[in-house]
Amino acid sequence: MSETAVVSGIMSHFVAQTPEPLKEGQIVEGTVSAIGRARVYIDILPHGTGIIYGREYMNARDILRKVGIGDTIASKVVTPENEDGYIELSLKEARQALIWADAEEAVKRATVMSLLVKEANKGGLIIEWQGIQGFLPASQLSAENYPRVSDGDKDKILTALNDLIGKHLSVVMITADPKEHKLIFSEKSLQEKEEKGEKMTRYEVGSVVKGEVTGAVDFGVFVKLEPGLEGLVHISEIDWGLVEDTKSMFKVGDSVDVKVIEVKDDKISLSIKQLRENPWQSAGKKFEKGQIVDAVVIKYNKHGALASIEEGVAGLVHVSEFETEEKLKAALSLGSVYKFKISLFEPNDQKMTLSFKEANEVK
Repeated sequence: MSETAVVSGIMSHFVAQTPEPLKEGQIVEGTVSAIGRARVYIDILPHGTGIIYGREYMNARDILRKVGIGDTIASKVVTPENEDGYIELSLKEARQALIWADAEEAVKRATVMSLLVKEANKGGLIIEWQGIQGFLPASQLSAENYPRVSDGDKDKILTALNDLIGKHLSVVMITADPKEHKLIFSEKSLQEKEEKGEKMTRYEVGSVVKGEVTGAVDFGVFVKLEPGLEGLVHISEIDWGLVEDTKSMFKVGDSVDVKVIEVKDDKISLSIKQLRENPWQSAGKKFEKGQIVDAVVIKYNKHGALASIEEGVAGLVHVSEFETEEKLKAALSLGSVYKFKISLFEPNDQKMTLSFKEANEVK
């Protein structure tokens, strides 16, 4: 073997044994070799000696006071080599980096953890993991804890969410973003979501099923179709007539037939009224625009009053006929029957307006 080949072989071996130089931001592990006043020295083999001092020491002093010679600790490289030849290290930043690494692993593994609810706001819950605050959106709560309150009423939502403060919830981490310092949690486990999605495929729009009422709220009725799967009958889909109090119509545990009208975005929408004959269809054969009819006043609203010509078919009597709301209420009493003229009648669109003035001017 030539001398050149020998030298080349030695150099190749030397390069192979030379460690990659440390980089700023790199996480390294080493052994505590000495402890001085407000500073800790760490052997980072084979790179040299690291030091935690100054502001970095102050940031982690509570932890470093418990550290002893010979202990192994992980830290983050702040400066690969300072003017004194030391590797400047940060323990606090290393801990944060390791925590976020654990968080990203928890997202991948869908690790279930029990965490305490610290605070609530109108969008969801604040919970804490490893000293980092995270967010659990209301939409990610389980069916058991989801705030069933009127649509858009943020104050009622907040009241319901406040009841969960101080409780431990079983959650999974679904987002871990160290750059944005953002943790997002879900009380619905991935398994539950998969199971729910599988169950939902069994329900087609137009199918009729039997369910059990699990809750009556201002905006509708929740119906359990099978264990772990609920649908909502919106108040507009309960009856062809006016519905004002769902709680007086349904009780938890009631058995009810429902029609599936939409399966979308992890939700099933149901209808009860569509299982009954649409009264507007038969009304279209009996009534027409310009006809004088008897109608019962069933409700006041900001536009005037609603009057029903038969069950499930009602039209608006506009307040403009009476100048003021007070005069309208004086002329039309709830529950009383009056004569009206049909001024607009579109049964296919379920629209009708009635005129009290025109009907009572007829000789």
